[in-house]
Amino acid sequence: MIAARAMTKTDVKAVYEIEVLSFRTPWSYRSLLGELRNKVAHYTVLEKDGEIIGYCGMWVLFEEAHITNIAIHPAFRGCGYGKQLLHAAMRVAASFGAEMMTLEVRETNTVAQRMYDEMDFAQQGRRKRYYTDTGEDALLLWNRNILQTTEKNACLNETYLLQFESFLKGE
Repeated sequence: MIAARAMTKTDVKAVYEIEVLSFRTPWSYRSLLGELRNKVAHYTVLEKDGEIIGYCGMWVLFEEAHITNIAIHPAFRGCGYGKQLLHAAMRVAASFGAEMMTLEVRETNTVAQRMYDEMDFAQQGRRKRYYTDTGEDALLLWNRNILQTTEKNACLNETYLLQFESFLKGE
């Protein structure tokens, strides 16, 4: 069973392990732990049969949500979990009043770019040499109507969506 929920302190170790496996310059364990105290930060974990397989962090400021990091454990990639996780993050963002979402993605990360395109993100800019580890540019992507996207993708997984509604209501 797939479930999305808010990240807790006990989840940070698993989230950090996925972070290290996923990024050349990962956030530190301490930074991820600190996000739990950041009033604008909202982290969602995705579980499969009780195991954390992915996470998404974002900052929500007024009507805008900015994804700071999103990753699926390498063993679970290519199965649609990234799209489910992004959908969950959009619903969390909307529950905090966000209407649009932004993120940066490596110009060479075409797999992620395809997923973002499917979730109605469009390139609105480029950040030159954004990634210090390679000097690579970042594409700046925006989704200007996350509510429309979540409605359009509501059929991702009905069981997951029912559980996620409970998560949003705090049940």
